[in-house]
Formats: sequence, C-alpha cells, structure tokens
Amino acid sequence: MSSEIREIVYNGLWKQNPGVVQILGMCPTLAVSSTVVNALSLGLATTLVMALASSAVAFLRNFIPTAVRIPVFILIIATLVTLVDLLMRAYVQPLYVVLGIFIPLIVVNCIVLARVEAFASKRGVGLSFLDGLIMGLGLTLVLTALGALREVFGKGTLLSGIDLAFGPDALGLVIQVMPNYQGLLLAILAPGAFIGLGLIIAARNWIDQIAAQQARERAAAQTQSA
Repeated sequence: MSSEIREIVYNGLWKQNPGVVQILGMCPTLAVSSTVVNALSLGLATTLVMALASSAVAFLRNFIPTAVRIPVFILIIATLVTLVDLLMRAYVQPLYVVLGIFIPLIVVNCIVLARVEAFASKRGVGLSFLDGLIMGLGLTLVLTALGALREVFGKGTLLSGIDLAFGPDALGLVIQVMPNYQGLLLAILAPGAFIGLGLIIAARNWIDQIAAQQARERAAAQTQSA
C-alpha cells in the first residue's frame, strides 16, 4: 500500500473524519441517528454518493470550466442522489419512509461537495473514488456509533427497525441489550444526539492525546539512549 493511499485511509477514518473532526453534515447526523439501522442506512447511502460523485468529477474535471464548476458538481451529486433515492424507494420502501427527506438532502450535504471540490477536482479517478469511499465510511462509523449509543440507552436494543430493510423475518436479529428496560427518552430526542456526539468527539480527542503523549515519551527515551 502506497503512502498516499495510507494517508487517504487515515485521514478519512480518523485524522479528518467528517463527523468528529470536520463536524460537517450535522443535520442528518443528529436527526437520523436514533437507531443503528437508520444511521447505518443513511451513512451507506451517503458513502455511495460520495464515492461515485468523486469518481465522476475526477473523470470530467478537465472538461468542466472553472467558472461553473460548483453548479456542475452539484448537478452530478443531485443526479446520483436521485438514483439512490429511487432505488431505496423501490426496494426498501419502509426504510425510505423512515429516513424521509434526509436522502434527498444528501445533495446539499456539505461533506459531499467539500470533498469533491477539495480532492476530486484535483486528483485522478482511482484516488478520488478511494477518498470519497473512505470519507463516507468515516462518517458512517460515527453515525453507527452514535446510533448504537442512542439506541442502547434510549430503547435497550440494537438493530431495532432492521425489518424495515429486510422484512419481518429479520425481526429475530434485533438484540435485546437490556431486557425489560423502560427506556431513556432523552437519548432518543435531539439533546441525546448532541450529548452522544459530544461523548464520541471527547473519546476520539482523548485517544489522540494518549497517542501523542506516548509518542513524546518514545522520542524522549530514544534521545536519552542516543
């Protein structure tokens, strides 16, 4: 694996994670993350759009006039979002109804446009596809973690609503983390989303601080040994 590919993966999943570092696209992040299924579904839909939009822009970048690049980028993103919207409406209608307006709103999600403008408009197709894919997966990880946190404390379950995507037979996959749990309404409401995201951001920063401290200690030890 080349250093450039490693950097793209590291940036998308950790260093520049759009959900906990860049803090972009907060509206869908906070609104849809009440359960793991909802959060994961929106995250994967956004990832698909980001990867394909980045590829398309990278492929067409030399043919797009600079003066109209933003409208063209939005047109490409809107076309891909429309395809995803129609596919979800056709094959997972119940889940599509739950996610509601947030699927079409991927068009104006600043995460997608930001990566297309900052990366895909300047790089080749392969690296642009990878960047869009990894950035989308980084967001999906944050969404899923937040959805799991809120669902466990809000309902005492995991994978609640999975039948919306896979039908009634999938109800057996729902995990009762805390049986007979009465639920915590705060976790499901908007304040719970802010609190949960804050905890995830704090945990990431804490891990970074520990890693930085360990790096300083190793550097000091190497200096003393030399």
